[in-house]
Amino acid sequence: MELLPLFAKIFTGIVAVEHLYILYMEMFAWETLGKKTFKGALPDELFKPTKGLAANQGLYNGFLSAGLIWSFFIENPIWQNNVAIFFLSCVVVAGLYGAITASKKIFFTQASPAIIALVLVLLAR
Repeated sequence: MELLPLFAKIFTGIVAVEHLYILYMEMFAWETLGKKTFKGALPDELFKPTKGLAANQGLYNGFLSAGLIWSFFIENPIWQNNVAIFFLSCVVVAGLYGAITASKKIFFTQASPAIIALVLVLLAR
């Protein structure tokens, strides 16, 4: 296997695992880990009343992760790339939107790894 496709798969996997972590944090640990992660971005007293909203966001992050993981199981290389490109593009858009509306840190933690993975997938075609 050439190195570029290998790196594309590794970075896609990293993005998928990151979104599983976000799913966990937002759905099951919003008032503990979420509060620590988003310290300063949201007042502490708002974590309890926003628990349901965060869980909804976590579910969507799980869908992004599921799509990226699914791409690893598609045998047709063209469709495998298309599915990876679609879900990585969704992550990039979500990361850019989050960086603009919530915290600039999201660009570096969410959008940047997805941009790298997306570029690698596109170059590995």
